Amino acid sequence: MRNFARTSWTKKYFWRLFAASFFVMLLVWGNWNQHGTQGQTASKPQVPKVILISLDGATPQLINQYLADGILSSSQGLGLLQSQGIVAQQNITITPSLTAPGHIAIATGSSAAKNDINANTFHLVASPFKDNINGFNAPIGGYSAGIDGPAQSTELTANPLWLSLRENGKKVVAATFPGADGVDITVPGLPNSPIVQPANKRTVDYTVPFGTFAGVGAQGFNLTATDFSPAPKSVINQLKAAEKVSYSRILKTNKSFDKFTVNGVTYDIQVVAIDTTKDRKVNYDTLVFFDANQGIQPGAFNLPSTGPAYVRASEQKSSLFYLEGSSSKAGTAFYVSTLAPDLSTVRFARYSANYIPRNAAVLANVDDINNNVGFWRNQADYRITERLSPGFENFSDEELEAIYEDQVRNFVDYQTNVGLRAITQNPNVDLAMIYIEQPDGSEHQFLLTDSRQATNPRDPNSIAANQDQQKIARYDAYVKAAYQAADRAIQRVIDTVGTDSQGRPNSNIIVVSDHGFAAFHTSVDINNFLKNNNFDSNKVRAVSSGPAVNIYFNLQGREPNGIVSHEEYVTLQQQVANALKSFVDNNPNYSYGNSVHIFDKVYTRPIPEDLNDSSFGLSTNELIGQDAGDVFALLTLGYNFDGIQTPVVQRLGDDPSNSSVLSVPNFYGAHGYDPNLPNMSAIFFAAGPDFGHSMLKQVHNIDIAPTIEHLLNVQPASTVQGKSIVN
Repeated sequence: MRNFARTSWTKKYFWRLFAASFFVMLLVWGNWNQHGTQGQTASKPQVPKVILISLDGATPQLINQYLADGILSSSQGLGLLQSQGIVAQQNITITPSLTAPGHIAIATGSSAAKNDINANTFHLVASPFKDNINGFNAPIGGYSAGIDGPAQSTELTANPLWLSLRENGKKVVAATFPGADGVDITVPGLPNSPIVQPANKRTVDYTVPFGTFAGVGAQGFNLTATDFSPAPKSVINQLKAAEKVSYSRILKTNKSFDKFTVNGVTYDIQVVAIDTTKDRKVNYDTLVFFDANQGIQPGAFNLPSTGPAYVRASEQKSSLFYLEGSSSKAGTAFYVSTLAPDLSTVRFARYSANYIPRNAAVLANVDDINNNVGFWRNQADYRITERLSPGFENFSDEELEAIYEDQVRNFVDYQTNVGLRAITQNPNVDLAMIYIEQPDGSEHQFLLTDSRQATNPRDPNSIAANQDQQKIARYDAYVKAAYQAADRAIQRVIDTVGTDSQGRPNSNIIVVSDHGFAAFHTSVDINNFLKNNNFDSNKVRAVSSGPAVNIYFNLQGREPNGIVSHEEYVTLQQQVANALKSFVDNNPNYSYGNSVHIFDKVYTRPIPEDLNDSSFGLSTNELIGQDAGDVFALLTLGYNFDGIQTPVVQRLGDDPSNSSVLSVPNFYGAHGYDPNLPNMSAIFFAAGPDFGHSMLKQVHNIDIAPTIEHLLNVQPASTVQGKSIVN
């Protein structure tokens, strides 16, 4: 017995020792695997569960073409998501297919008629008749417009998904995503307006609002050698302290040429020319921009400060310039487009001044961005390329286009940096929402693909065979560059969260757009159209966004001081609708010999059977929301309300009597048309741990919110109209 007992104890000890040793080896192996060089098998990092990225205006048609042609890589960005996850052939957005409505539809899972954001600019019926509101700063899900005046709605008609997520303990961050801005919404034009949507409905765990204008627009400058004189000793010493060397005599502007005020602080911009090439020639190649009140400071500089802007024309690259002392923490940038070595020709641009709104509810997040990413960068500015900003008259088209491209690159990089900062500061967040403005801006400016488009906006003859083919080729390259910039942004997000051994992102990344894009050839002046049809502007007014228009009546009992009776409303509505439906274009240069109806869709607000019904003027349906027009209409492809030039440029072959309504536009791309048109399709890409690999024929943008909520195990709000695309 004793011998047996000893043998049993020995075997038991041996197996315990073996098991312990094996466990230690597993720990050692796991530790080596985690910290060694085998990155693909490392433990999964803490990353957001879901990342939603919107590429404004991206279209399936162009992306498919660019992937097929190798303009976009099949193994990076969108190409990687396509190879690893789900792609939809068509993503139907909402009516109208505009930016503000499209993004709020993505965020709420509800149509524009339900979420009450019906355009980029529209009229709140609780406002005085002549006042409008920006669709990006309007109450999501509506408000109460009762007889006692506007107030917060007790039951929103649509709810941003961040409300339901946060109510269920989920964490959300938003990097410049429309609707998440931390602002209290009031009614424009109404003195002492109550808050109709409080900031807490528009605030998430880390909220960065989209930037805004600081009151100083872009300007171009043309200088010559006579504008420069030998720099004073003080400036020379400042450059020396900044360790800047010039091999030719340092010259400085001899007069003030650019003074402006931001937040009560006046800035007096001065320029120094230096020669950094040691070639024994007078060869000025760099301009130094500084505020005369600050001088040329040597640095180092902590963000958002930048110190002077040093710009070399040969680099075709702007330099940032923080406006020291501005309470809004605003900044600008300088770009040198032409710099003759002898300063005989000097052309440069100062970009507009901008900042991130310092809304009280999100101030800590705004300061985090200012101090770690920098002040708000310049969005690509169409006012420069269209010569609407002063001083650009003598710049060539190519110079202005180079400026625009610089802004495209810098702004996409900046927005991406803001998004990545939001992610890295909140690595285990449940949902990160990121907005990228391109390719929308470039498509508006450069989508020159229709033979009816005038390649010279001032010359109506520059259509068809007279189009400038070199300009068309340049513009095509700019659109491609915009998609490449947006695609790099996607890849940077993928790089940040990493991929697993199969190449799938470690986060569920969903990339969508708010709408597609189409070329247009004709501008439509809706105000002149109404005037020509004898509608009284005190009773009828139009508010347009792209090719969509809301036409409002100054209704008694609805608008403050309304003058249109219920009976007159019925008549006016029919008259306006009939006028829109009967408006045709017979010019064969644009209609190809047919009569083209200029308005594709015309919708009217429902009228109750009883004209004394309290809902009169507030009735809604699937396309008309509370603050939509009493008549709402969409133009036919090829026509747009924007782009009207001053003075108006008459189209080729038009009767002069029509030139007040139809004219040659000064830019080329538009959206906002019928969302069912193929050109208006948005994109949908999704890849990550919870997505398989498949091709879907069709999804809807209102499906995005319930899909995200499904991934995060949260029940969508009852107002959601879409459905999850994953089970």
